[in-house]
Order: sequence, then C-alpha cells, then structure tokens
Amino acid sequence: MVEYLLRLLQDKASVAVISRGYRRRTKGFLIADEATTATDIGDEPMQFHQKFPGVTIAVGEERAKAIEELIKQKVETNVIILDDAFQHRAVTPGFNILLTECNNLFTRDGYLPAGSLRDLKSNYKRADLIVVTKCDAGLDNGRREQIIHEINPLPHQQVFFTTIAYGTPYYVFLGKMIDWQGISAAVLVTGIANPQPLLEHLQLKPFELHHIAYADHHHFSAEDVEKILTAYNAINQTNKIILTTEKDAVRLADFKELQSLPVVALPVQHQFLFNEGNVFDQKIIHFLEPKLKMLS
Repeated sequence: MVEYLLRLLQDKASVAVISRGYRRRTKGFLIADEATTATDIGDEPMQFHQKFPGVTIAVGEERAKAIEELIKQKVETNVIILDDAFQHRAVTPGFNILLTECNNLFTRDGYLPAGSLRDLKSNYKRADLIVVTKCDAGLDNGRREQIIHEINPLPHQQVFFTTIAYGTPYYVFLGKMIDWQGISAAVLVTGIANPQPLLEHLQLKPFELHHIAYADHHHFSAEDVEKILTAYNAINQTNKIILTTEKDAVRLADFKELQSLPVVALPVQHQFLFNEGNVFDQKIIHFLEPKLKMLS
C-alpha cells in the first residue's frame, strides 16, 4: 500500500515515508542515502528507497520524534506516509487507511500474542478508508456484502477490496525484465510472512520449482546463501533461476556469491476489485489537494 500511494502521489507532492525499520541493525532516526543498505534501514524501506529514488525514506522507532526530525532536515516535505502506524497514538494523522486481510479480518483476529492485533478492534472507527486485502480475484458481490456487513463501517467509511497482482519479473543485478517463457526451473527463496499466495501463483507456471522458506524479514547469513547455491547447483536444467520477492532481494543483494547468477525478483502490488481503484485514488487526492494549496 505504501508503494501504491507513492506511485499515486510522487508527482503531485514532496512525499516522504517514515517506517519503523523492522529488524534493522541501527537505532534512532535515519534518512536513506546512496550508501544505505537494508541492514541500515530494514528491507521494506530499502525497497521503497530503490524503487522511488525521488522520495525521502526515513526510519525511526518513535514516529512523533521522527516526523519532527524529518521536517527539520527535509523542509520541502509536504506529505508524510507513516508505514504501519495505525496504533501509534502519539501521532494524530490527517488520514487513516486501515488494511485487513480477507481471510483474517480484524473482526475475527485476536490480540497479541494470541493473534496479530496491536490495537483495540473498536479503533477501526478511526479509519477514513478500510481496505480488505488479499482477496480472491473472483470475489463476488454476495461475499463482498457479507464482509462489509461484518466490518460494520461507519457512514463516512468506504470499504475497498484488493487482490494480489504480480508484475513482470526482472533480473536483480541487471535490472532488465525477463519472460517466464524458456525458464525450466527455479529455486524460490522467501522470507515473508505468508508465501502461500506466491506459491499458488508460481505453481501455475510451466517450470520446476524448489522452495526454500525463511521467517518474515529474515537476515540471510553466509550459511543460508550456501544452502541456496547448493539447491541451485543441484538442478540439472540449463535455463534455471533463483527467484525471490523484491523485499527479500534487497537483503540478498549484498552477497557477492549471488551477483554473477540469474537472481530474479517478482514485484507484487494491490489491484482493486469492482473497478474501484479510481474511486480510492480520488479519495486520497480529495483529502490532500486543499492542504497542498494552503502550503503553496
């Protein structure tokens, strides 16, 4: 969703992203620059930094302090996207987007550690928009209405539905796109929370697939890379690749052992269902436009 918003807004405003930088090996506030690595700021912020070079990407555990510091250092900033900060009450945002997975709606989820919720369920009322993510692409109107009824949105809250859409794969170290045609085998390396949708997507492809799974935000070690190389070398096919997600690719990119091999990243993004993408976009722009005019 952060990437979706960046694509929507990067040409309309001076945008910055502030993330916690989960599992980074640094502390405090940090703005990404040319020398920054995923170890410095975390995998997802590094992914934003690489894909959106004109956007300020910052990390900081305390969002309120990070906002103050960012504005001091980047005075031109007029829009800040807070990544995964709905429960951070030290900041009162102008606009809240609440994401909830279709197969694990917040209405059914439990609180940590029994579930994944870090805020009271009743606080969904603070959201301006609610997005039900990872829906089946064929979600019908009947199921849509059932979910809306279960969420029970307030009159001002609109509920949107998205599915996972996969983009064109590309070589991590060459930057050029590839075509699945001609690929005979792939070692899939994932360090994400739920690789199942990705596996289901790839199992439809006409190539041999070997999956090596790690925990979400896994810090790859030399031993992990050796395991990946062993699996790759054991495949008796010519047109073989090492396939991974963009988030994992930024953590694997530092290993020189991989830089001469065909390491391929597969982009993923939200695709709005029921032809409501433009409606969502206009909700965001309608909120921002008068505020940007006031600042100009």
